[in-house]
Amino acid sequence: MKLNKFFIIAFAGVALTACNDIDEIQPAGSGLTQEQVNKIYESLPVRAEATFSGMFTMMGKPGATFDSGRAEDFGFIMMAISQDAEAADYVYPNSGYNWFSVCGEYSSRNPDYANPYIRYAMPYNQIKTANDVLKSYEGREDADAINHMAQCRAIRAFDYLALAPYYQYKYVGHENELCVPLVTLETTDFANNPRATVKEVYDLILEDLNYAVENLSIERDSKARINKTVALGLRARAYMNMEKWAEAAADASAALDLCAQEGLSPATIDEVSTPSFYDINDHNWVWGFDMTENLANKDYATCASWESSFSANGYAAGVAVYACINNLLYNKISDTDVRKGWWVDDNLHSPLLSTISWNGVSGDAISTLAIDDIKLEFFPYTNVKFGLSTIGGDKNDADFPFMRVEELILIKAESLAKSGNEGEAKTVLSDFVKNFRDPAYNIAMSSRSLADEIWFQRRVELWGEGFGMSDVMRLGKPVVRFHEGEDTNQPDAFRFNVEPTDPWLLLRFCTSETNTNASIIDNEGGVIPVMYQNGNLRDGVTD
Repeated sequence: MKLNKFFIIAFAGVALTACNDIDEIQPAGSGLTQEQVNKIYESLPVRAEATFSGMFTMMGKPGATFDSGRAEDFGFIMMAISQDAEAADYVYPNSGYNWFSVCGEYSSRNPDYANPYIRYAMPYNQIKTANDVLKSYEGREDADAINHMAQCRAIRAFDYLALAPYYQYKYVGHENELCVPLVTLETTDFANNPRATVKEVYDLILEDLNYAVENLSIERDSKARINKTVALGLRARAYMNMEKWAEAAADASAALDLCAQEGLSPATIDEVSTPSFYDINDHNWVWGFDMTENLANKDYATCASWESSFSANGYAAGVAVYACINNLLYNKISDTDVRKGWWVDDNLHSPLLSTISWNGVSGDAISTLAIDDIKLEFFPYTNVKFGLSTIGGDKNDADFPFMRVEELILIKAESLAKSGNEGEAKTVLSDFVKNFRDPAYNIAMSSRSLADEIWFQRRVELWGEGFGMSDVMRLGKPVVRFHEGEDTNQPDAFRFNVEPTDPWLLLRFCTSETNTNASIIDNEGGVIPVMYQNGNLRDGVTD
């Protein structure tokens, strides 16, 4: 298993898929010019369909960006882990095997590191593919073409939503600040393509999602594709970022109505009382990545390798790079809440372990089970949320959720609360938690504000699914990883807090982009955090 501590890429000195301009970051295996692509599409419509399908495959495919066997190169799933690892609640050890240590220490602002490069290149790779498919369907008005174009535009909106929150502060108050470049069918001068403003980025996001909502139905081939329900959910996310609360509440509510038509509903307490979150067919998944056994190919660059503590062929168990919850958040979860069992406690106990076995070992003994070159002992607060179809299996074919029914419920609750409907918001939140997570839940007993209570529920429910840092940025909250004078399971090197206005929160543009796009004005300011800084900061949830 490869030891990778520093993750440095010398872009000028290695033969990678570096971009001559932002629009020409090619998907893996693609070396065609746009003119060649268009001719192929005209003569072989099946090729257009293959490119369309490939646009979804690249979302979690091992080697999606470099095609070089890097263990942290697996599309938007890797981006989700990175964003959580930069926030407060997702704890990885400070280990030489931890390919995400750059996120823990915030050296991910180095423009020559692979991690920020992947997080920048991956969305633009997909934007390029979406634009190619859109170009191939220009002038067509048949139902298949419109459906494909609507999905492509929804994907493009998703891509910009995967970029915008990390290159500029939250929408309100920063509408006219620089965000990221826009690449559309009309973009021609890629060497001089300046950063668009935050407002311009969100204008395109909404334009694309409006088209998708208007032209998609709930019908689709699989939950790995986008339908109207997903498009509404994505637009609700965009409206949340923009603090357009009434619109976000309406879209979340409409999406939930369509979920009911699709037979989708929250996972029950019984269903999440065992390690789960690995199967796209589960009735609480709205949209996800369908990791087939063939695509996973027992690869380290997979969700199972990094987030499941039960893979016999992964970094998590194999070298003890376990994804753990910050004990600050864990200690706030009620003992009557089924989600407290999504992580082992400080004694390595979780009731979820009694439902499974590994090599004939069951219950808490799984925590201390050690198998040479396969599994090491769990740490306190190791997650057992993310299961596997075969405990101790080595296929790494776990799926990954991009959107769940539970998220839509929490969007609805937050948006109602912040649009002046606190009573209805409390009802929505209480009904969800009491019926599906904690029968003893009483919102009146919370000492938090309603907004912070909803954020608490998001942080627990959506842990490990990529919302940690985006929530911090859109809410204008500090990153609070430790409390001065209290015990913490954060490694020393990652034990710091960050003010919400610290310029170091903003990602920097990769060197390949600033070298080839003369109009890029990079983010600047701030310094890399130091251990134990801002120990008195509080976030309203873990206080």
